Amino acid sequence: METIQQELTTFARRARASAGRMHPELSLVSYTLLGHLEERGGCRATDLAAHYALDKSTVSRQVSALERIELVERRVDPDDHRVQVLHLTEAGRRILAQVTESRRTAFRERLADWPEEDLVRFAAYLERYNAWQGAAHHEDRD
Repeated sequence: METIQQELTTFARRARASAGRMHPELSLVSYTLLGHLEERGGCRATDLAAHYALDKSTVSRQVSALERIELVERRVDPDDHRVQVLHLTEAGRRILAQVTESRRTAFRERLADWPEEDLVRFAAYLERYNAWQGAAHHEDRD
């Protein structure tokens, strides 16, 4: 268990550092939020907080930073004018695509000499680990 914990910590540290290298103003959390906005075609900040089990103030700070660098914009929900929905700007889409491609390239390079069966097992283990139903209740312990 100690080795697993150490290796996951190293993985997380490396992911945070690589996000900053790919775009100096884009943290790993920001990158993740941009990806979610793209997948959903936009959503409310409260939806982001709920989906990622983050505090609303954390999401608010991240969204404000993304708005400041013009990667995200707020639009009034056409169905409910009291609600603002977050959307990627064109610049946000470009940056997300660039960072995503850089990350994919880095993964391809890092895993290039792995046999296919190892890649399949690794992917399955990651899916199994991340699918644990108790994760939302124990995120602070991971």
